[in-house]
Amino acid sequence: MKIALIGYGKMGKAIEAVALQKGHQVVLKIDVSNAAEFTQANADKADVAIEFTGPHSAVKNILQCIEYGLPVVSGSTGWLEQWAQVEAACAAKNGTVVYSSNYSIGVNLFFEINKQLAKLMDPYPDYNVSMTEIHHTEKKDAPSGTAISLAEQILENLGRKHKWTNDAASNPNEISIRSERVDPAPGTHTVCYSSAIDTIEITHTAHTRQGFAAGAVMAAEFASNKKGIFNMKDVLGL
Repeated sequence: MKIALIGYGKMGKAIEAVALQKGHQVVLKIDVSNAAEFTQANADKADVAIEFTGPHSAVKNILQCIEYGLPVVSGSTGWLEQWAQVEAACAAKNGTVVYSSNYSIGVNLFFEINKQLAKLMDPYPDYNVSMTEIHHTEKKDAPSGTAISLAEQILENLGRKHKWTNDAASNPNEISIRSERVDPAPGTHTVCYSSAIDTIEITHTAHTRQGFAAGAVMAAEFASNKKGIFNMKDVLGL
């Protein structure tokens, strides 16, 4: 499989290492220094693009991939208010987009545990749910895309909560998400259900970028011959 990497920072380099290890080729590397090289001719050299940039450039990159007829796997976060634009472009061009706030296989299993736990806790209003996410200081968006995904899963399954806030909850129907940015910090997400009697917590901690990179390459393998919009749940068959 021939891969175009859009975004060649720490994550892009980790993805490249996994892709090469699995016998794939990286035929194009696009970053801020050579963005003009992302042309139709260069896109045609690749079977799939993996896009890890930032909230300010992600949508433009994804739309360009769709325009070029290049399946794209995006892991950029902080841009989902523009999701409808991507969805419309994908439908109009019969494109392929895989999007996940987190490509780690472990995190996606954690998502499923989170949903089940919220369902189990729904009948027990004495337990209040809150969340904490910790990342390195270079992470620009807060709360993290993974934390937002976790919160939205809880909202779907816990009837007493109606929205999340990136602050202390001022209303009992809110889920408080506390964001911490410290160095060094492995990406950590904790969901906590607390009552006067006891506390139940689930935590996922990412020790390296390897898990995210492996999942992104797996998603690219999945996307290379498909049409439509998919997520990591589709990739893993969950």
